[in-house]
Amino acid sequence: MGPSKIKKGLAGSALIASALLTVSHSVQLNSGKLNTESVTRIIQTGQIPVTIVETIDGDTIKVKLNGKVETVRYLLIDTPESKKPGSCVQPYAVEASKRNNQLVRSGTLTLEFEQGAGRDAYGRLLAYVYEDGQSVAETLLKEGLARVAYIIKPPYKYLSIYQDDETFAKRNKEMIWSKTNYVTNWGFNGCVE
Repeated sequence: MGPSKIKKGLAGSALIASALLTVSHSVQLNSGKLNTESVTRIIQTGQIPVTIVETIDGDTIKVKLNGKVETVRYLLIDTPESKKPGSCVQPYAVEASKRNNQLVRSGTLTLEFEQGAGRDAYGRLLAYVYEDGQSVAETLLKEGLARVAYIIKPPYKYLSIYQDDETFAKRNKEMIWSKTNYVTNWGFNGCVE
């Protein structure tokens, strides 16, 4: 492992450790939202409470973590583009963004990090995102608003679950899976007319 990978890994570990140390502080700040059962689940799963700042699109949000605003890119999923510079708005992009916004604002928001997956090439944190303990990515996959993607450094804890969710949506021809040849290995084909 090269020095840059070690440095990135240590930086990611430091961020996670710092966040875990502030769980008790976050719980005090959000005492109206979190009960003892929620706190126990968060600690057992390694999920870190955060506060939503902004929904960027279907698979990216901004959160407040340890007093700092961070952009978070959801691990292992991809939704159609609605705000990518130089790209058109793709079918189901607006629906994915709206649904993501609805999900992340309905309860207690937490992040879970994957070993070895710190940040992407754009500096965004890579994480699993939960609302009241429910995976936001799983909901988007099951509803046909996302595809499984960016399997860069396996193994991943939830890859097989996500693939099952995607298969469910495909079988039922939900949203992105209702259009023939719309979903590709590299993203999505077409623009909103």
